[in-house]
Amino acid sequence: MRVIVVGAGVVGTMHAWHAVNRGHEVVQIERESEARGASLRNFGQIWVSGRAGGEELDTALRARELWEGIGAQVPGLGFRPCGSLTPLRTPLEHAVAEAAVARPDAAARGYKLLTAAEARAVNPALRGAFESALWCERDAAVEPRTAQLALKEALLASGRYAYLGGREVREVIGASAVRDDHGDVHTGDVVILCTGAWLGGLVRELAGPDLPVRRVRLQMMQTDPLGEPLTTSVADADSFRYYPAYTSEALDALNAGQAQEPTAAEHRMQLLMVQRRDGGLTIGDTHEYEHPFAFDTVEEPYEHLTRVVEFFLGRPLPRIRHRWAGVYAQCTDTSRVVHRQRVRGGTWLVTGPGGRGMTCSPAIAETTADELGW
Repeated sequence: MRVIVVGAGVVGTMHAWHAVNRGHEVVQIERESEARGASLRNFGQIWVSGRAGGEELDTALRARELWEGIGAQVPGLGFRPCGSLTPLRTPLEHAVAEAAVARPDAAARGYKLLTAAEARAVNPALRGAFESALWCERDAAVEPRTAQLALKEALLASGRYAYLGGREVREVIGASAVRDDHGDVHTGDVVILCTGAWLGGLVRELAGPDLPVRRVRLQMMQTDPLGEPLTTSVADADSFRYYPAYTSEALDALNAGQAQEPTAAEHRMQLLMVQRRDGGLTIGDTHEYEHPFAFDTVEEPYEHLTRVVEFFLGRPLPRIRHRWAGVYAQCTDTSRVVHRQRVRGGTWLVTGPGGRGMTCSPAIAETTADELGW
C-alpha cells in the first residue's frame, strides 16, 4: 500500500510511522520546509494525569506505551518517564488531589499523594513552600522541537519513506491522489490529511463549513538552563480547573472557596513546566478561544507564571530566552479525542486532538491504521 500523509506535525508523522512500520510506502508532504506549528510549540509532555476517564485515558495510556517503545528505537526523541508533581498549597487543593487518588482508575495513572518532604525527595528543585503534592507516575516527556526531525530521520532509513517539504497540497484528485502547489500529483491508495490548525482552504472544501473543530491560541516561554535537574514535570492546582480527571465535589468546593488569581482567570491559565535536555524550562500556558486571535503576546501571563514558578522553586527564575504563541485545533466537543472523517473516497481528515496531540498522537495514528485495515 502507498500512503500519502499531508502534514508533518506529530499527528501526521505518527501516521507515517505506523504505515512504514506495517510495511507500507509513505510520501509525507508538508507546506513548510519542516513542521512549525503546535507540534513544536508545546511542552513535549506525555500527559496522562488529567485525562478524562474512559476513551481519553485509554488512548493516553496506549500512547504512553507506544511513546516508550518508539523512544527506545529513536533516542533523538528524548523520551523520559519523568512523572509529574502538582504541589498543593491549601486544604481545598489537597482535597481535590485526595478525590483524584480515590478514582477507580487512579492506579492506572500512577496517582499518589505525597507529603512535601516526599515530593522534595522526588524533585529536590522544589524548595518553595507547599503542603503536599499529587504525584502521577505515568506522565513522561519528549523534546518537541526535535521529535519530528528524529522520527523523520528514522523513517528515511527505512527506504519506504519520502519527505517533501515546502509544498502545499491544493487539490485532492479522485479518491486518493493530491496535487501540490508545484503542480506535481502524488497518487496513493489512501490519503491522510493531518493539517493541524489549518482548517480553511482545502480542508473546508472537503469537510464542509460545519467541521466540529475550533482553533485555540496559547502563550508559552522557555528559560535559560536552570542549573540543576528538575526531575519531574510540574503543574499547579489551576490545572485541576482545566483537566477533566479532577472533576469532583472537591473541585466544586475549590472553585467556590478559592478564587483563581485574576490574570490566570482572564487568560484561562494553568502552570505546566518541563525541563528541556539543555536544562532550560518550558513554561506555560494560556488558552484563547475567541476569534480573531491577537497577533501579539501580552506580558501579564508571563509575569503570573514567573511568580508561581519562583514560589515553587524557592528561587529566581532563570532569564526568559524565548516567548511564543501557538495555535492548535480542538474538537468543539472536548470529550472527543480526535475528529476522524472520510472526506472523499480513500481520503481521510484527522484533526482536532487539542492539547492532547503530543500525548495521544501515536495511539490516534494506530487507531487510524487499524480502522483502515493497514
